Amino acid sequence: MRHEEEQVRRFYEDVWNTKGKEAIPEILHESIQFRGSLGAEKNGYSEFIEYLDSVHSALKDYECIIKEIVCEPSKAFAKMEFTGIHQGEFMGFHPTGKHVTWDGAALFHFKEGKIFKLWVLGDLVSLKAQLEANQT
Repeated sequence: MRHEEEQVRRFYEDVWNTKGKEAIPEILHESIQFRGSLGAEKNGYSEFIEYLDSVHSALKDYECIIKEIVCEPSKAFAKMEFTGIHQGEFMGFHPTGKHVTWDGAALFHFKEGKIFKLWVLGDLVSLKAQLEANQT
């Protein structure tokens, strides 16, 4: 397994899926530039952690599922699925207790062996449609 693929897998499995903040310095560059699937842009560890906490607060059992990874030196692309139970205020919607799922695509750039820049695009149209349908 390439180093880039290993770091992508660790990012989702050791950080996102378990809220493993202690793994962040091993995986993310200290100057991380992050754009999440929900459109938020964050820089550095503290802003990234705020985003991580906000998503987990809104979505119980939040999970990032890797569907496919393509790697080349200093870059990686991941086809993703994001899922969780809507338990808190999320994208302007009141909690419903319903399960939501949306697809995404993530482009990773590496510096000094760590994720330096990450741009994630999520299918927000599908996500909003689920949230709206669950409000009724």
